[in-house]
Amino acid sequence: MENWVGHFGEWLRHEKRASSHTVSNYLRDLGQFQIFLAQRHPECIQQGFLSPKKIEVLHIRNYLVEALKACKAVSVARKLASLRSFFRFLMRQGFLETNPAKEIRGPKLPKQLPHFLSVDEVFRLLETPDRMQWRGCRDGAILEVLYSSGLRVSELIHLDREHINLKEGWVRVVGKGNKERLVPLGQKAVSALKMWLSDQRRLGEEVFVNERGRRLTVRTIERVVQKYVIQCGIMKTVTPHTLRHSFATHLLEGGADLRGIQELLGHSSLSTTQKYTHVTMDQIMKEYDKAHPKA
Repeated sequence: MENWVGHFGEWLRHEKRASSHTVSNYLRDLGQFQIFLAQRHPECIQQGFLSPKKIEVLHIRNYLVEALKACKAVSVARKLASLRSFFRFLMRQGFLETNPAKEIRGPKLPKQLPHFLSVDEVFRLLETPDRMQWRGCRDGAILEVLYSSGLRVSELIHLDREHINLKEGWVRVVGKGNKERLVPLGQKAVSALKMWLSDQRRLGEEVFVNERGRRLTVRTIERVVQKYVIQCGIMKTVTPHTLRHSFATHLLEGGADLRGIQELLGHSSLSTTQKYTHVTMDQIMKEYDKAHPKA
């Protein structure tokens, strides 16, 4: 019996070049689906592995209904996305002719607008690290690059020296789906990177490392951001992705073209980028309500 879940994981890692976080989420979702089938629809399991040809639309619907009892709608939507991706993979491999998860509608999700910092808050955050210290120098460069270029944290941690052109002020990023793009670096980010990369003790190719010279993890970057958010007194929940949202929102508020922002963010669809127009419109309406005499 083929271990199709295992094959799917290998495909995600080596062909799709998905992040370890993404692979882990997909495989965990499929593992939970397999446990559900083993308990409720054992005919879909053979020799301890999923038997994809025996899985029907009804099995998936039953699983999602059960999942909604214990999980938030957004988590169930992700589980459905994992199943769709898995069955698409099986179709590409010629093992299945149809995708049983394709026509299933996911749970209705509340519309969530991106959280972002004001320009003043960003400046306060960027000025907080003590750049005369080794760690502060590194952390300052991390914060500057996140805000200056709007990188995903997974893109940031995989930066190597060869990806950065400090002379011309750009960084080459390998984003989702193994797609490359060039993103400008602002002068502050270039200066911070020059200072950080000039450390003669650092011999490796990795740009952002710990004291042992190992590449930083997503979790470490999250802790770095949180540390300085607390230090500078910003009373908000801020993650590395908040800086990406702030990057896009401030560009749009400054008059940047939506298509250009789409390219900078590495969004495959313009609709993903358009959520930032709702953010800026919300801000406009708040100002209108505060200031207009007839509001």
